[in-house]
Amino acid sequence: MGAGVEKAGRYTSQGAGDATTEIKPGKEMPDPLGDFAVAAYANWEVDIWKKLRNSKKAAITRYLSTVEGRNFVLTNLVAEIANSYYELLALDNQLAIVKQNIALQKNALEVVKVQKEATRVTELAVQKFQAEVLKSQSLEYDILQQIKETENRINLLIGRYPQPIVRSTAAFLEVLPSMVQAGVPSQLLVNRPDIKQAELELAAAKLDVKVARAEFYPSFGISAGVGLQAFNPTYLVKLPESLLYSLAADLAGPLINRNAIQAEFASANARQVQSLYNYERTILNAVLEVSTQLSNIDNLAHSYELKSQQVDALTKSIDISNDLFKNARADYLEVLMTQRDALEAKLELIETKKAQLNALVNVYRDLGGGWK
Repeated sequence: MGAGVEKAGRYTSQGAGDATTEIKPGKEMPDPLGDFAVAAYANWEVDIWKKLRNSKKAAITRYLSTVEGRNFVLTNLVAEIANSYYELLALDNQLAIVKQNIALQKNALEVVKVQKEATRVTELAVQKFQAEVLKSQSLEYDILQQIKETENRINLLIGRYPQPIVRSTAAFLEVLPSMVQAGVPSQLLVNRPDIKQAELELAAAKLDVKVARAEFYPSFGISAGVGLQAFNPTYLVKLPESLLYSLAADLAGPLINRNAIQAEFASANARQVQSLYNYERTILNAVLEVSTQLSNIDNLAHSYELKSQQVDALTKSIDISNDLFKNARADYLEVLMTQRDALEAKLELIETKKAQLNALVNVYRDLGGGWK
């Protein structure tokens, strides 16, 4: 809708004619002249070169790429939560082992005190065992702090305030990692959201080049309008006198802004090349990540087996060293070193188990959410 006012000069052709025009006998045309209109206008560009269609496709493709970007973030979020959860289980088991070791060290400390009263060892041995107990107790609080930090990290990832994380009470070392076939088909990499995103970005860049190329060609436009117009609102409903309509067509060619169009075309081509390189880099990175994780799973399996044997041997050596020490056939330092080595080996075994489970989670992430 529109409203306005118009005053025509009396010495113009319109003003001179309007001055003698009578709508009713004996009544002159109003001066100044009002202008009231109710109309609809539309402009179309005929999409001869598919410029508009390609622009629409490019916009839709870019939207789909953002959806894949969201899926990529979501996959990484799930993997990070899973890795943090396994880290929490590992810390729980390390805490249990440290507590068991503290109890073992306290028993050994009592034995050393008895040995000192029997003048079989000196105060130095007592202090050494006491220091070892204090070291393990300090390690216990360090692990408790790590547990709290890991719980808070998980709470942050799932968007809630600090609270305990409900977790499995099953023995962590008895958790068996899922079997992953070494010959994962390369087609599974297509499921990765980042590869899909890069592919869609490349498709959108190709469409942008087509749109930029079409700017060199002439454009054909159509404009039309229909409505009612009168100098008095009461005359708007009088038909056909108040009816207005228009129809026009135009053909325009890129003559003045040709340099700008050439620059945009060159820019679109450069973006397409950049998208192509990014797509190739994304695929290469995906293949390398999966290859690394599959190798990691295989090597961790061998490492875990050897560390398990090491833990068994050191666990047996603790009892042997204690018996030898009680019979004065071993030095107290041998007992201390055996206990320390056994503790370190058990903690490393748990770390290896956590690394195994994390490697499986990373394969899940690197294959875009699984391999089935």
